Amino acid sequence: MKHIAVISLTECGRMLSERITDALSEFEIRRYCFYKHTDENAEQYDDLSALIARIFVDFDAIVFVCACGIAVRMTAPHIRSKAHDPAVIAADDRGQFVIPLLSGHLGGANELAKLLADAVGAQAVITTATDIGGQFSPDSFAKANDLLITDLDAAKAIAAAVLNNEKIGLSCAYPFRNLPPELAVTDDAEYGIVIADTTEFSPYPVTLHLIPKNIAVGIGCKKGTSAQKIKDAVQAAFADHHLSAGRICKAASIDLKANEDGLLRFCDDFGITLHTYPAEELMRIKGDFVHSDFAEQVTGADNICERSAVMCAGGRMILRKTARDGVTVAAAEIPVDIDFERKLL
Repeated sequence: MKHIAVISLTECGRMLSERITDALSEFEIRRYCFYKHTDENAEQYDDLSALIARIFVDFDAIVFVCACGIAVRMTAPHIRSKAHDPAVIAADDRGQFVIPLLSGHLGGANELAKLLADAVGAQAVITTATDIGGQFSPDSFAKANDLLITDLDAAKAIAAAVLNNEKIGLSCAYPFRNLPPELAVTDDAEYGIVIADTTEFSPYPVTLHLIPKNIAVGIGCKKGTSAQKIKDAVQAAFADHHLSAGRICKAASIDLKANEDGLLRFCDDFGITLHTYPAEELMRIKGDFVHSDFAEQVTGADNICERSAVMCAGGRMILRKTARDGVTVAAAEIPVDIDFERKLL
């Protein structure tokens, strides 16, 4: 979670929004204050409904400093699903209670509410059943560990099984730690979780597949290449090698491409960050890379996509250089670190 909007209506709310901004300085926060109660560090508004329509999809979390009912009515027309909605929180303008209303697990609203309450001396009001009982939540666990949930219905069934004290099986292809008591490493269970890079193995009648979002894609392209051409090349390369593009969490290239418009737009579309490296750093990476005299002559690096992918990931290459319409693509896996006690924030 990076971007948080804090919206206030009253003078007390405005003052609390300042305290929230100071307390959560590690986040990028934008304050929105009603025009009658604003200050020079906030963006003022006069129509709350229009404001929410404009910003709802632009933030990871929205904190309303007002009554819950207002927050509910303002966000209701824009709600899509728990997989897409931002975290929505309501705090009274006296700073007594902080209540997560939407995306408690996947959006991180519950953890943000606790953090916010601690920061301003309020009481977090958590209503999610697994959180109240201190039990394992598949949604929160997956989000905190950058795991893709392939089936929200299965996740819901697992959560219900946890609440019913059912045994939950676990099959994990990666090292893990802090296994909660609700889970056991076994195939003998009605409900279970499989953490792997494929959905082919389903040992449980109800199997929740969690796939790591741990691929760094290395990209080389000609100047002026469009975002669509880059996207097409990446998706084609991944499809040809039976890799899910949904696993991409970072993009990498040479520093000469740091301001390449098409590449930056591609990253924006995927919601990922572009990492770029000087040619001399790329050339110091050890490994078996496809050599190009032309690329080395022009850029100083004999292979941009493979070398940048491996450097960015810090792991092994899983997709060697492929070329399409002037775009070169490679991919490397970031080592997976599974911790059942990791939190979203």
